Amino acid sequence: MSLPRSTQVSAARRRAVIDALRRGAVPESGLDLLATGLDRFEAALDDELDTVAAGGSVFKAVRGEYGSGKTFFARWLGERAKRRNFAVAEIQISETETPLHRLETVYRRLTERLTTASFPPSALRPVVDAWFYALEEDALAAGASAEDLQAEVERLLAARLAEVSRHAPSFAAALRGYRAALLAGDEATAASVLAWLGGQPHVAAAARRSAGVRGDLDHFGALGFLQGLLTVLRDSGHPGLLVVLDEVETLQRVRSDSRDKALNALRQLVDEVHAGRFPGLYLMITGTPAFYDGQQGVQRLAPLAQRLATDFSTDPRFDNPRAVQLRLPGFTFDSLVALGVTIRDLYATGASERVTKIADDAYVADLARAVAGALGGKAGVAPRLFLKKLVGDVLDRIDQFEDFDPRQHYRLTLCEAELTETERNLAASADDVDLDL
Repeated sequence: MSLPRSTQVSAARRRAVIDALRRGAVPESGLDLLATGLDRFEAALDDELDTVAAGGSVFKAVRGEYGSGKTFFARWLGERAKRRNFAVAEIQISETETPLHRLETVYRRLTERLTTASFPPSALRPVVDAWFYALEEDALAAGASAEDLQAEVERLLAARLAEVSRHAPSFAAALRGYRAALLAGDEATAASVLAWLGGQPHVAAAARRSAGVRGDLDHFGALGFLQGLLTVLRDSGHPGLLVVLDEVETLQRVRSDSRDKALNALRQLVDEVHAGRFPGLYLMITGTPAFYDGQQGVQRLAPLAQRLATDFSTDPRFDNPRAVQLRLPGFTFDSLVALGVTIRDLYATGASERVTKIADDAYVADLARAVAGALGGKAGVAPRLFLKKLVGDVLDRIDQFEDFDPRQHYRLTLCEAELTETERNLAASADDVDLDL
């Protein structure tokens, strides 16, 4: 008989998950330990990842209300992608930091957030170094001598990037400049050239001259650089790249001219993906229903609305996970309690046995009911705050204090500082909320 999943988890993975929940954040990894209700999507998404790994490309839009788990879903998919040796980049769209209509900024954030199963962000340099190593191995396997190795690597570089060079010749030039600086032992120049390759602005002019490139990356050049990055990833052992553009609903709050440019940029990306320009790319966006259905979002640009149109008039049980849009149903009270019990059990495997005894299923349900009640009865909005309270206010105290009993010694409190804007709007009051047990 197999052991319960919580008993098979390493201490490091368990600690990473619990620490994130204690902060009120979505864990960066270990999400398979928490996934509930996502099995209905697994087969379709795995098929799409396989399509991308075989040289195809996929665009997916995920919709869900606040608290429905969009960021969780994206990171859960990212973990599945990494198990296939994909590279992954999660990008938060915002008007000031990462405006969607400036694709050069989106590309820069992509390289900054690039991660693989082996390397945390930014994994750009390890990926590029692995690519050059692969070229050397291929050259040696083809019979190149030590004297001819560098010339053969240069020939392979030109051949592998031939398609990319037609649209973004400076991408290949920067790679050559990076390698030349490394061979010359000039680490500072190599790092500067690689930064330019990653879309960073204000790279020293001397470094750019050494690589034979000029200026900073622009909107149109970013698409060519993305093609180049996909080629480098594939040849260095990563068959695909999952890019998540999270919180695109923020476009609804920007100036109308910027919003229109951003929606058109998104339409352009969708078309380029579907046209096959980016083999090996899985592009996902996440947003609220209001973004997809409202006049300040997707519906503002008819061609984009047509491309994302999906029928959600049927029972959610029959939603098609192969469609261009996925609907996350969000949490009910029962699923919220089930998640809390899962977290309690995960915590308990590395803690005092008192945890499961004192924080039994009934108490977890009572706490879930109290948190949801404090947020206007909206269980779908409660997961972040509920898990934060469960871990940090209850389970930690049970584990550390022998005489702590949450039914006697704990009262649920919400303070304005710990609430997000959405939670604050739903909370009846930022004052103390009694937990009636």
